[in-house]
Amino acid sequence: MRPLLRGTPCQIFANDMKVRLRSAEQEIFYYPDLLLSCDPHDRETYYRSSPCLLVEVLSEATARIDRREKLFAYQTLPSLEEYLLIEQDSRTVEIHRRAQGWAMERIIEGYVRLHCLEVEVPLEVLYEDVPLAP
Repeated sequence: MRPLLRGTPCQIFANDMKVRLRSAEQEIFYYPDLLLSCDPHDRETYYRSSPCLLVEVLSEATARIDRREKLFAYQTLPSLEEYLLIEQDSRTVEIHRRAQGWAMERIIEGYVRLHCLEVEVPLEVLYEDVPLAP
């Protein structure tokens, strides 16, 4: 995705940038697997507060938290447009979009349309180096 960001104010981070949320006067931090922020004012050193896209790669240990706790928490971010959940054991992507009232869309073939970047990413690209069980 990095080549798509050249010449834009967007920054992408994989596993190394926290997202900060405020809930009930508390600060909450999560480390998403991928974070995309296109707000030129969202430039704190250790976290971002205005991502437009968050991605989590599901595992048996994290799927429940990613699908429930993080989904509800991330929805409170006014800047967030899309939240992707990517299965690691099958070619399946779940996407939640603000524009669709956070309803889940499951994609098992074709491509994932990322409105935040105005791009379509083929599932073959997302799973390019991922060995899947037959």
